Amino acid sequence: MDISFSREPGNTFVVKLGGRWNIAEGIPSTEELQRQIASTPSPERVAFDGRELGDWDSSLLTFLIKMTGFCRQKSIAVSKEGLPEGVARLLDLASAVPKKDARKESSRVPFLARVGEASIEAGKSAGEMLSFIGEALLAFMKLLRGKARFRRSDLTLLIQECGAQALPIVSLISALVGLILAFVGATQLKMFGAQIYVADLVGIGMAREMGAMMTAIVMAGRTGAAFAAQLGTMEVNEETDALKTLGISPMEFLVLPRMLALVLMLPLLCLYADLMGILGGGIIGVGTLGISPAEYYHETVAALNLTQFVAGLIKAGVFGVLVALSGCLRGMQCGRSASAVGEAATSAVVTAIVSIIVSDAILTVIYNRIGV
Repeated sequence: MDISFSREPGNTFVVKLGGRWNIAEGIPSTEELQRQIASTPSPERVAFDGRELGDWDSSLLTFLIKMTGFCRQKSIAVSKEGLPEGVARLLDLASAVPKKDARKESSRVPFLARVGEASIEAGKSAGEMLSFIGEALLAFMKLLRGKARFRRSDLTLLIQECGAQALPIVSLISALVGLILAFVGATQLKMFGAQIYVADLVGIGMAREMGAMMTAIVMAGRTGAAFAAQLGTMEVNEETDALKTLGISPMEFLVLPRMLALVLMLPLLCLYADLMGILGGGIIGVGTLGISPAEYYHETVAALNLTQFVAGLIKAGVFGVLVALSGCLRGMQCGRSASAVGEAATSAVVTAIVSIIVSDAILTVIYNRIGV
């Protein structure tokens, strides 16, 4: 890299460039040239002489951009006539692109404006959710009339994914929840010598609340997120648009079988979770509290009745609807990018868990009011 400079008549400062310019050898500093230009008595023009240039790459262009930027700040004209044609064209292209500062100026939005924007967004989301629920209900009515269009093989596969394939994780979580309930109960009941009532605590807790809730939360993270990712990927690949072009409703073909599979399987998984939770509590009762297996069994049977299980199954059915709606809704709302698919899966899990907790509180109050 050779750089030299001279002053010519007419207040022109000429920068002569020569040699081989390779970015691997670095980019020469422009400070010395800038000092020379600044010390020249009011130069009117800066010209470049590139007749002795050899091979060059982006290092030359970077050097020239810095120099032209400096001249622009000093209101000095720049002549590109002495540069190779390719360099001049690239320099013109680089100067034609508007340069914006990546750091945007932060302007503080007034509090009321933020509240208004959040309210508008919440209203829009609520409207989209109600519209989706209405479309899902219409699709279900078509199913009852035998006019819904979806493949039965898809429903069978989804039932397997939502049911049998979920048994290992549901078994683990339910058994651990039963263990935890037994430990918590045993700590307090030991003080009164009433360890036998651990069976009542675990049995009622699993049948009425924890069996349905923990199964629903597991399915929200496992299956709800999967539904959102599957449908979101279809949105990215424009597969749902293709279905609409063929005259097939995505709500019937994609959403309806997923909702049916989850709503059918979640109550069954809830019953299985109740059993595993009771067995987990029995391990603590028999293993650490000195209760015989027969005593634990009889106390559990005496504490539970069909009403307890029905209350839990109703909750499981409601949770299944909410998890399926959340996953399919976020999937159908997904944008057209890879990051949007991840956001849809995350949003589906959050929406499902919040819906589960809220609906469980509402159903618990209703059960208390009607004496269940």
